[in-house]
Amino acid sequence: MSEPKFTRLVNLADARLGAVATYVTDDWFADVNRMLQPTPAVWKEGVYDDCGKWMDGWESRRKRFEGYDFAIVRLGVTGSIEGVSIDTAFFTGNYPPSASLDAIYSPNGDPSADDAGWENVLSAVDLKGNSVHFHEIGGTKAYTHIRLNIFPDGGIARLRVYGTPHRDWNELAKEGRIDLVASLNGGRALACSDEHFGKMANILNPGRGVNMGDGWETARRRVPGNDWVILALGNPGVVEEILVDTCHFKGNYPDSCSIQAAYVKGGTDDQIATQSLFWRELLPNQKLSMDAEHTFTEVNDLGPITHVKLNVYPDGGVSRLRLFGKPVVESK
Repeated sequence: MSEPKFTRLVNLADARLGAVATYVTDDWFADVNRMLQPTPAVWKEGVYDDCGKWMDGWESRRKRFEGYDFAIVRLGVTGSIEGVSIDTAFFTGNYPPSASLDAIYSPNGDPSADDAGWENVLSAVDLKGNSVHFHEIGGTKAYTHIRLNIFPDGGIARLRVYGTPHRDWNELAKEGRIDLVASLNGGRALACSDEHFGKMANILNPGRGVNMGDGWETARRRVPGNDWVILALGNPGVVEEILVDTCHFKGNYPDSCSIQAAYVKGGTDDQIATQSLFWRELLPNQKLSMDAEHTFTEVNDLGPITHVKLNVYPDGGVSRLRLFGKPVVESK
């Protein structure tokens, strides 16, 4: 089953972006912050700790009184919520029968469970064991925190909150150069030729890659051509400097790379690859080396752009891509 389109957006509840649980009613069996990890949940056969079976996710005790469990999470970046994924991987006899989601905008501090500002964004939905549950929300309002309610108790392996970061582009434009394609600034990975070993969205994450799995890596190409990934900037901007990082990629880094770009004014994300066929050259072909940051300041002046296509020759892995420049705020 293909994932919904909203999963191409930024996971606002990604621990790599700074998302963290600020309150939980109970996480006796498994720490609540495990469900915010970016990697898929894993099963460890025969592994137990002092509290019981080790589970990769959030798991509360069996409730022996009325009520339900919940966790409050401060999102890694303030944003609107387009959809959620609730994953009960490996939770079979201990998953919650249902769950719901509330959200709040609380920029001046972490809210309490009793705060009057909570709004329900996902009514209670049924859950199944060892399954991924996608639910579209389609909101446009900005939130800083979410509250995941599980009825009455149990375990959630992973929670993903997909949305669009809300940034004050007028203020950012005053600051000067920023990373226009960073996930924290709303950058998105839209399409790629292959992502066999590493997801394309990884190259937009903050910081350097923690390991080889924290990057975009293609399978070994056995036919002519090259691999590529298409990215959308968080806001139109003028690129002045580019950084391509092959951190941790040693025997599998691309031999070289180039970047095309365009100001896209129409069409859909689904056919963006077709549009990219005739995009102009932002960065001519550049030689790459293993496990290194490559900074390029000789960038073609294309004016404001909204999308880029990173071409790698012929294949391999890239840890991070940074497009430093100035956002362009268009008058309405």
